[in-house]
Amino acid sequence: MIVKNIDEIIGTEDDIDEKNWRSYRLLLKKDGMGFSFHHTIIKEGTETYIWYKNHLEAVYCIRGEGEIEVIEKGDIYPIKSGTLYALDGHEKHYLRATSEMHMMCVFNPPCTGREVHDEDGSYPLLD
Repeated sequence: MIVKNIDEIIGTEDDIDEKNWRSYRLLLKKDGMGFSFHHTIIKEGTETYIWYKNHLEAVYCIRGEGEIEVIEKGDIYPIKSGTLYALDGHEKHYLRATSEMHMMCVFNPPCTGREVHDEDGSYPLLD
């Protein structure tokens, strides 16, 4: 059994703080679950281009508001507490936060914990 508390993650190598977001990586590839699980904070007033070409991601908003824009279709979906979205087609998108958003994210294949968005908005596959 794996039991963790976010307080154990804050300030460690599994606490990734970037310009537009901060991610607490709670479960990673090394945990052997077949997916990774992150608590990610999207910073207020930001817009982030993302394309997870190597991963599938499901996201559940537990606090805050914003929107996701699917670039190819131009569809825009509001996000607020209780909203789930799943990027099951590797959609290129913009994620915008009108207030600080707290998101619970699941990635498959699992992340190692060191990933940050590269120049094309994706996470590379790392071992």
